[in-house]
Amino acid sequence: MKALFVEYPKCSTCQKARKWLEEHQIEFESRNIKEERPSQEELEAWHVRSGLDIKRFFNTSGMLYKEMKLKDRLPEITLEEKYQLLATDGMLVKRPVLVTERGVVTGFKPEEWEKLTQ
Repeated sequence: MKALFVEYPKCSTCQKARKWLEEHQIEFESRNIKEERPSQEELEAWHVRSGLDIKRFFNTSGMLYKEMKLKDRLPEITLEEKYQLLATDGMLVKRPVLVTERGVVTGFKPEEWEKLTQ
């Protein structure tokens, strides 16, 4: 299975992550998160497989997150509502997202990516 690399091409962190994948000769399928946002079902499946807190799936430094005042709202909404919210706009999702047979991670930390790609 090829890895799925969900990115926003203009994001410098995503560019670093892409370069890392290429340097490590990891086969991947790229998906632009703004043009083809993850579905609610995908987000739920990725979250479960990742073992991460759902907050790690939110782009907490993004303008949209701040405009929507999600820092204050997130603790009050259900997990289902969080999946629905993330699925409304790819810019709410922490990126890049790497999906492999071994698991799912958000953001780019080479040591985490190595565990999923080796």
